[in-house]
Amino acid sequence: MKTSQFFLLIFLPFSIIVLFLFYDAIKPKKKLPIFQPAMVNYDLVDSNLQHVKRYHRISSFSLKNQNGETVTEKNYENKIYVADFFFTTCPGICIDMTRNMLKIQKKTLDNPNIMLLSFSVTPKIDSVAQLKKYALEKGIKDSKWNLLTGDKKQIYRLARESYFVVKEGQGINSMIHTENFVLIDPDKRIRGFYDGTNDQEIEELMDDIITLKKEYFP
Repeated sequence: MKTSQFFLLIFLPFSIIVLFLFYDAIKPKKKLPIFQPAMVNYDLVDSNLQHVKRYHRISSFSLKNQNGETVTEKNYENKIYVADFFFTTCPGICIDMTRNMLKIQKKTLDNPNIMLLSFSVTPKIDSVAQLKKYALEKGIKDSKWNLLTGDKKQIYRLARESYFVVKEGQGINSMIHTENFVLIDPDKRIRGFYDGTNDQEIEELMDDIITLKKEYFP
């Protein structure tokens, strides 16, 4: 009797561990989609790209950050990052967007492979000095999060042809930015869109960042 009890005490936990490892091995791993222009709302995509179904990448850029430093796509090479479009004087959705970006900053602060990136849609108002003031007021960490300003045509082109986050406004090079956060992988591909004002979608974004970390930095 004692022998059988001893056997059960040893064998049962061992069996549970083996079953767990087996299940974990065969369980399908979560894989994030790779978004192409044809998969995105046409209102947010430049007309030249609306039917493109593969090979989309974020294009090159060169803009100034809150410290007056030139930031290009090379600063985000081999990084996972979250991008959005905003402006510092926005009285509406930008308040919640910044609050949620700060949550992501806090949770990823010690991981140099994860970055944040915000483009101003009112670059004439959002000078380097204005961006620096905003960064200091909000607690934005320079090493983690760049706020970018510069040529409006370049920013508009990025929004419509790379990140797909703004609608066309009235007049040449005018734009209406959305609340979207965009998750970009180290290969410069879009892996997710999220409502930057929605706490539940921010939690989903954080989970997807973890998924990408496992994919690229196991």
